[in-house]
Amino acid sequence: MIETNKAEASKTEALRIAGLDCFHGAVQVLYRLDLVLNKGEVLCLFGRNGAGKTTTLKAIMGLVPASAGSIKLTGKELTGLPAHEVPKAGVAYVPQGRRLFAEMTVAENIEIGLMARGKGRAVRDNVLDLFPLLRQRLRQRSGTLSGGEQQMLAMARALCLEPEVLLLDEPTEGLMPSMIAKIRETVSKLRAMDVSTILVEQRVDAVLSVADRVCFIENGRNRETVDVEELRADPSAVRRYVGVG
Repeated sequence: MIETNKAEASKTEALRIAGLDCFHGAVQVLYRLDLVLNKGEVLCLFGRNGAGKTTTLKAIMGLVPASAGSIKLTGKELTGLPAHEVPKAGVAYVPQGRRLFAEMTVAENIEIGLMARGKGRAVRDNVLDLFPLLRQRLRQRSGTLSGGEQQMLAMARALCLEPEVLLLDEPTEGLMPSMIAKIRETVSKLRAMDVSTILVEQRVDAVLSVADRVCFIENGRNRETVDVEELRADPSAVRRYVGVG
């Protein structure tokens, strides 16, 4: 059971996962997983490969069915919703590998994001304000962008939903330090806009500067959730659950 102190309980919850079990075929991947994401918070999921981090994100999106447990977005039950309804409810997902429409232009990829919840030009302009570099690339095919630019576009497309919750799966993977810094800056701006973010990462140094809390996933279970200040003071949990420090 994950302990919750009084200060934590007083915060507004954006997303709550309780007792979540998930399987890949006959293999159980998540075991009674509990997790709370607060409004305007950046929560990082850390753990070794195969720990269940990506499965957790896919379960939230309805891409992996829950065999038991609950996933609630500001009190609304998401489990059982068809996968295409979850974005409409207010959850956006940027998967590992980005999965852009490579033959389409930057503008066309953004337009697809706007269509999911019927958003218009004002939202498009707000998103492009977060990623000014994309304004210069609107007519360029997304497949010809650099890795960092593609990651920006994937995030921009997701933010066209105006989501309450944003799920990012290893957004800094393979990026240069300058691009990693820009991704961090964007996540910080989103926090200021009250977007709640779950961030899966392998690189501890890439995200600790933007995280509020860190959840350590091991063998499909949330073993420990700690404030980032605690982790900076005592990084032993990183060594224990991720194997680096």
